[in-house]
Amino acid sequence: MFGPVSGGHFNPVVSFADAAFNGLAWRDAVAYLPAQVSGCIFGAVVANVMFSKAAVEISTKHRASAAHFLSEVVATLGLLLVVFALARSGRSRSAPAAVGAYIGAAYFFTSSTSFANPAITVGRMFSNTFAGIAPSSAPSFIGAQVLGGVVALVVIALLYPHLTPAQASDIVMPHEDRVNAELPGQVTQ
Repeated sequence: MFGPVSGGHFNPVVSFADAAFNGLAWRDAVAYLPAQVSGCIFGAVVANVMFSKAAVEISTKHRASAAHFLSEVVATLGLLLVVFALARSGRSRSAPAAVGAYIGAAYFFTSSTSFANPAITVGRMFSNTFAGIAPSSAPSFIGAQVLGGVVALVVIALLYPHLTPAQASDIVMPHEDRVNAELPGQVTQ
């Protein structure tokens, strides 16, 4: 849905990894960050209101443990591997469904419930529900997500050492002026 607007960049770790691989311009990755964080905070506020809670509630759910830290490293590493493996193998059009399926599965196979996104971590501080995270636990989660992203950069470079310029620019979804361009395998008349 949002691929034509931003390339579907909702996660700062994915955006900065994309920039590290010369797909997304660094200035764009930095510019997306405030929108990513404010969007997640807004989403938490809307969810609170939908469930008849106060619009803003600061979470008291502590999640700063070694198990949660490792879970977030694994969750973020796996997410980036899904996104970039699809792009580097010419299957980036499958990314939206694959990312959704991965996050849904990772919710169950990680003790942290797979935030795998620093913007989500900040947003979930504003939800005092089972999904929330206490502000004192957020730095640990964000650190784990950044570490997972760095490890993913290394693993992706090892598994997929050759990246074409077209693959670099289509990491999450085709965007900007190429939205209406011919897609690989598309038949034109």
